[in-house]
Amino acid sequence: MHQTTDRRAIAVWEAAEAVFIILAGSALHFVFVWSGKQRPIAWLAAVNESTWEHFKLAFWPALLFALVELPFLKKRTGNFWTAKAAGLWAMPVVIGAVFYAYRAVWGRNFLWADILLFVVAVCAGQAASFRILTAPPQPRPRRRLAYFALALLFLAFALLTYFPPKIFLFADPRNGGYGIL
Repeated sequence: MHQTTDRRAIAVWEAAEAVFIILAGSALHFVFVWSGKQRPIAWLAAVNESTWEHFKLAFWPALLFALVELPFLKKRTGNFWTAKAAGLWAMPVVIGAVFYAYRAVWGRNFLWADILLFVVAVCAGQAASFRILTAPPQPRPRRRLAYFALALLFLAFALLTYFPPKIFLFADPRNGGYGIL
């Protein structure tokens, strides 16, 4: 397939993934409450209003979509999991950095800004993913680092809701609690 066609196809996949992450992530904000606060679902959905729990809203939909797009893009790029690792790390970094920066400036957060920030972070993650997907293949050690980075995120998001460290990132600003309340 011609490289321009590959770039277009990859761009379409990444744009579709961004839309999916935004929609599915928005739904995941409420799934824990909708489930009757069932503990077994807490690894997947936000259980409180902490910044950490909002990171999960991007991670799980992005990982799911990556698994769906893998068979379609794996042969078009030598960087699939490296790209996905970069995108999955970029989203929480952007959310955290911009959220705490704008709160430092204005002294509080705004719902409209939080929603816009989520969309911007998802787009930034997908842009990072696209850039790496369309770059020359990465060397094997970098791919191994990507697998490690993905595994680290997976374990962190699966476990830290149940065992949250007592630091600001995990604190629910409404009541100061941590994890499942």
